[in-house]
Parts: sequence; C-alpha cells; structure tokens
Amino acid sequence: MKKGNQSEVSEFILLGLLSQPEQQTVLFFLFLLLYLITGLGNLLIILAVRINSCLHTPMYFFLSNLSLVDICFTSTTIPKMLVNYVSGTKTIPYSGCLTQVFFLLLFGGIDSILLTSMAYDRYVAICVPLHYSMIMTPKLSALLILVSWIWAFTDALIHTVLLTSLSFCGHNEIPQFFCDLSPLLKLACSDTFINDLMVNIEGALTIIIPFIGILISYTRIFVTVLRIPSAAGKWKAFSTCGSHLTVVSLYYGTIIGVYLSPTSTHTVEQDTAAAMMYTAVTPMLNPFIYSLRNKDIKGALRMLLTRKPGISL
Repeated sequence: MKKGNQSEVSEFILLGLLSQPEQQTVLFFLFLLLYLITGLGNLLIILAVRINSCLHTPMYFFLSNLSLVDICFTSTTIPKMLVNYVSGTKTIPYSGCLTQVFFLLLFGGIDSILLTSMAYDRYVAICVPLHYSMIMTPKLSALLILVSWIWAFTDALIHTVLLTSLSFCGHNEIPQFFCDLSPLLKLACSDTFINDLMVNIEGALTIIIPFIGILISYTRIFVTVLRIPSAAGKWKAFSTCGSHLTVVSLYYGTIIGVYLSPTSTHTVEQDTAAAMMYTAVTPMLNPFIYSLRNKDIKGALRMLLTRKPGISL
C-alpha cells in the first residue's frame, strides 16, 4: 500500500477479454498469432524500405517509422495480456499500469502525428508537384519525426505525472485488457478536475488538430484531383492516397468512437472491441494495406524475400 499523494491500491484487475477458462486457450493463440503477424509484417516493411533505394523518399520514410511505432504500440499491451492468460491472473501492478498508460499515449500520439505528416506529404506531391523536392526535404522529414516524438512524449509524461497525484482506494477493476487513461480516472477517489482538463486540452492537440490537418490536406487534394482532365490521371492521383486514407479511417474511426463520443452511447463491450481494433488489429493490418495496393512495396518485399543469405542489408 502507498501513502500520501500516491495510490493506496497496489495493483489493478484487467477484466477485458478474460472470459471463461475454456475460451482462454483459443484467445491466447489468437492474440499470439496476431502479435507475431504484426511484428513480422511491420518488420518486413521497415526492411523493404531500407534495402530498396527507390523507396528512399519521404512517404516511405514516414511509413517505415509508422511500422516501427506500430510494433512498439502492440508490444505495450499484447505481451502482458498473453502473460495473464498463461498465469491465469488478471492483475497488473500499480507501477506497471502507469508505465503501460505512458507508452500507450506515447506511441498513440506518434501514430497520430505521423499520419498527419503522411497526409501533408501527399498534399505536396499532388497539389504542388513541381516544388515537392524543395519542400519535402530529408531535413524536413526528419524534423517532423522528431516533433512527433517530442510532442507525444510530453503529452504522455504530463498525463502520467498527473496520475501519480491521484488516490485509488477501493475499486481497482479496469474493464479493458490494458490500462487506459479514462478508466483509471474513473477509478480515482480524489479530485480529477486537472486530469480531465488536461485530457481535453492534450486530446485536442494530439488527436483533433492532427485530424483536422489531415482533413484540410485531403480537401485540397480532392479539389486538385477534380481539375485533372483525364480519368486515368484522376485514378492515378487517388490511388497514391488510398492506402493512407484506409489507415486513417481505421485509426481515427476507433479513437474518436472511444474517446470523443459521449460515454452514455456505448457499452463496455463496444469500448473493448474498439480498443482492440486500434491497439491490435489496425497495427496488424497496416502492412497489408500498404503492400497489397503498392507496386513499389511489393517489389521491395519480393527482393527482400528472395535475397540470398550473406548479402548485407
């Protein structure tokens, strides 16, 4: 037990997806398979971008970073879930819970800003193609990656530090398969006004503003594409955005559904399903979404998988 301004609860109970004992074996292997596919798929994207000089462009630089973050994102939640299935427990220590919240906010925030950077890259490529190489320089691309990490790290640190000032004395059951910020605030038995205020402020900065940036970029892209006289030209322009739009829809659709819609409109089961979508399913699908519709990625993956042993990457 902790005293003072720290928690009186030493551990939390994760209720989500831990169902009947006879179902746990199936769920264990299902999530283990999902985790392995996520790791392998995103790792292949990273290696494919590295070995193919044709993919050394800002768009694929952002994509490889997105793949790295997706691996880290799923590693924050799924391994702990698998350990709980094996051990037959549902608990997570207080310190482990706060650590999980920090890394979820960190990698989730980076994801959000990376998707915005990729939308801006597509805007420049389609709307001002003659100035693309002058605008999307390697320096700007690296700066956008750096900003995403600093921004997300600051956001995650603020929320985590504020959580340590709360008291948890009594209920310690979280209706999720991981420690999330909103359920933790509901369990607190001390005033959460500052925490709730920062959730609204930081949520606007990390989710809403980047999402608005994506909408503005694609509005400009849509207007520009409509001015292209040929249908083939329109299709070629839109095809370069299709994969990114799909990923954006999956990511922001579930995020907005869980965090920005009224809590009275959805059940615990719906929240758990949506959380599973953006923390586990979407990171697994991203490599398939980008590779199946992209000839360059498919060519690089073919080159990677047929590379002879001993050849340096």
